Amino acid sequence: MAKNAYNGIINIFKEKGFTSHDVVAKMRGILKQKKIGHSGTLDPDAVGALPVLLGNATVLSDMLTDKSKEYEAVLLLGVSTDTQDTSGEISEKKDTSHLTEDEVKEVINSFLGEYMQLPPMYSALKVGGKKLVDLAREGKEVKREPRKVEIFNIDIIDIDLPRVKFRAKVSKGTYIRTLCHDIGEKLSVGGCMESLVRTRVDRFDIEGAVTLKQLESERDSIDKRIMSVEEYFSFLPKINTSPDFDKYLHNGNKLKFEKDFEDSDLYRVYDSNDIFIAIYKKESDELKPFKMFL
Repeated sequence: MAKNAYNGIINIFKEKGFTSHDVVAKMRGILKQKKIGHSGTLDPDAVGALPVLLGNATVLSDMLTDKSKEYEAVLLLGVSTDTQDTSGEISEKKDTSHLTEDEVKEVINSFLGEYMQLPPMYSALKVGGKKLVDLAREGKEVKREPRKVEIFNIDIIDIDLPRVKFRAKVSKGTYIRTLCHDIGEKLSVGGCMESLVRTRVDRFDIEGAVTLKQLESERDSIDKRIMSVEEYFSFLPKINTSPDFDKYLHNGNKLKFEKDFEDSDLYRVYDSNDIFIAIYKKESDELKPFKMFL
């Protein structure tokens, strides 16, 4: 990695037609560094917030993937496709003229809370070391196990049947395409996703996102766009080691402190020179390394 490598999180506006991997590849070219990752796949046809992890922040990939996400989507009722969105092959069409707005609202609201969702074949999930989407493109369908997901909130923005525009806050692992499909199935007319905008991932929202083109034109001020790992964890209690324990902290050893712990599971840990080194996790009377950033 270059000596002037960037470290932290940058909120990218992923445009239509790009995969999340495409964004990372382009970022590597713009920033001239290899150590870059993303915080969770966003479909090529979808747009919106995509936090990109730079340098030492790449170890946060699992944490950001675990965070809740917010979306705005358009559900098209009466049309079923193999991909569960309008980019796929239509497998069935059904009449929707008998549907009422109240009936549609009732079914959509019935998905609030936890439900078992079957991951779609056209997804990046792996089975036997192979992505489901690659198997689907080969014309294969494999058994998938339903997974528990949670719809924390769902607001209907507009109904103009057969289309419904809605906003949803969901748990990790939730496929909005599949939610659209499942709503259509419950209404007995089928359904698929016509458009998708990811408006928020954790604290990163679409209003604060920057396009790749903007980033390229702002090469000299990229630092202003990056949230440091230290800032990202600023809400956690802070602990400093004494000089005698700096080497243990730098080596990622367990730590014990002769002080009462605050009511927190995670802590920002700094050495005696007040340099941010790691996030440690409390276990009994000691702290264990959780994420190292040295």
